[in-house]
Order: sequence, then structure tokens, then C-alpha cells
Amino acid sequence: MAAAEDPKFEVATRPLIPGPPPDSEAGPGGMKKALMPLGVIAMLLWKFKAAAFAVLKFLPVLLKTGGTMILSVGAYAMAWGWWFALGFVLLLFVHECGHLVAARRVGLKVGAPVFIPFMGAFIALKEAPRNAWIEAQVGIGGPLLGSIGAALCLGIYYLTGIQLFAALAYTGFFLNLFNLAPAGMLDGGRVVTALSPWLWVLGVVGLGVLLVYDLVNSSRVNPILVLVVLFAMPRVLSLFRPRTDEERRYFEVTPGQRWFMGSLYFGLILLLVLGMGITHLPV
Repeated sequence: MAAAEDPKFEVATRPLIPGPPPDSEAGPGGMKKALMPLGVIAMLLWKFKAAAFAVLKFLPVLLKTGGTMILSVGAYAMAWGWWFALGFVLLLFVHECGHLVAARRVGLKVGAPVFIPFMGAFIALKEAPRNAWIEAQVGIGGPLLGSIGAALCLGIYYLTGIQLFAALAYTGFFLNLFNLAPAGMLDGGRVVTALSPWLWVLGVVGLGVLLVYDLVNSSRVNPILVLVVLFAMPRVLSLFRPRTDEERRYFEVTPGQRWFMGSLYFGLILLLVLGMGITHLPV
């Protein structure tokens, strides 16, 4: 083509590939300059190796918890809007931190919180509780801290008048109250192991009534209630077979421990019911 003879055109279409470095940088001195930034980075990593190892150690935890939190916020936002979704997930996080703190306090190893959209969140116990008293302490930790989080939302509402915080407070009170139902995988099912395992029967019956009530009024089956009842049944059925010596030892709780946990459990239920009433929001 004729245009290729034009030197301007030739310069404009030349590939942008860097040429060799100038003579002053092509020798050993230039190589040192090129490697100098890498040396500085290596020195910084060595100097702050403890901090670097800590970040690398907890990176999977941050990705697992943070990633599932972001996923949950996005899922809830499609139904309730971004601000409520963010507040709701933070309330779930506070609740799970309560379990985490309680488990660490009694010496149990636990995993980081994991969030599942429209199913809530959970922490995985890496070792089983040694007895019912320890299990009850881990179980009550979530509702205790979660209730404080909901109460803080209510306080912010009174200070600012922003309705969003009233809605979050009500939701937090309801969430923690539901979790105190004495059944299966719920926190209440763990707490009542230190009171009387026979309360599991009351919990399953109550959830069954709630499931039927919801079905009659909404003409649909609540999948979460169905899952909770199904997961609760093995423990309920275990009450009707003879216990081994190990199982009997597991449920041994002192009268003082039973009275303390019972007061905490039923007292928290009462406060959560009152908290829901104070918010004046419909169910």
C-alpha cells in the first residue's frame, strides 16, 4: 500500500513493544536497579513476617465468612432492599459471634461463621461438648449476644427515629426468640439439655402446631419449619430408648447449674417477647 511508504504511518503502526534498555542500564548496574524493588519487598515481608503469616493464616476464614456474608446480603437485598439486608446479616453475625465466644470460653474448637441465604448462619463445632452443661452454655451464647444486638438497634431507633432500626430490632428479637424453641438444631434444643431433654418433645409439638397454622393461613409449607422438625426428630426418638451409661453421664447437671440456666433461658424468652411488643410492629 502507498500509505506504508509514509514514515509517519510507519511510526504510528509500529507495535508498542519496549526496546532494550539504554546502555547505562543494560549491565550489572541496571540489573541491580531492576531487582531493588523485589529486595525491598522481601525485607518488608521478613521484618513483618508475623503479621504476614497471620494474614495468610486467617485469609481462608476471611474469605469463607466474608464471602458468604456478601452473598447473603445480595440475596436478602433482592427481597428486602440493601440497607435492611445489611443490617439483618450483621445481626446474624452478632448472634453467631455469641456462640463463638461461648464455645471458646468453655474450651471448644469451632470454625468461623458461615452464612447461607434464607437459612441463616452457623458455626461448626470441631469437637463435641463433653456434657449437657457445656452444650447449654454454647447454645445460649448466640441468643444472648444476638438479643443485645437487637436491643442496640432499638436504642438507635429511639435516638434517631429511623424506622429501619425499629424493623431490625423487631426482626432481631423474633429471630433470637425463634432460635430458643427447645427443638433439635435450634439453640433452645441445646440449652434445654441442661434442664430436661423431655422439653424436646414440647418443642417439636409446638413447631408442628406452628407449621400447620402457617400452612392454613398462607396455603404453603414453610420449608425451614419442616427442616427444623425433621432434624429434631432423632433426638426426640432417642428419649424413648434406654440410655447408656455414657449418655446418662452426659446429662448429669448440678441443681445450681440447672437453676442458673433455667433462669437465664426463660428470662431471656420473656425479655424477647417484651422487646417484640415494644417495637409495635406486626408479625
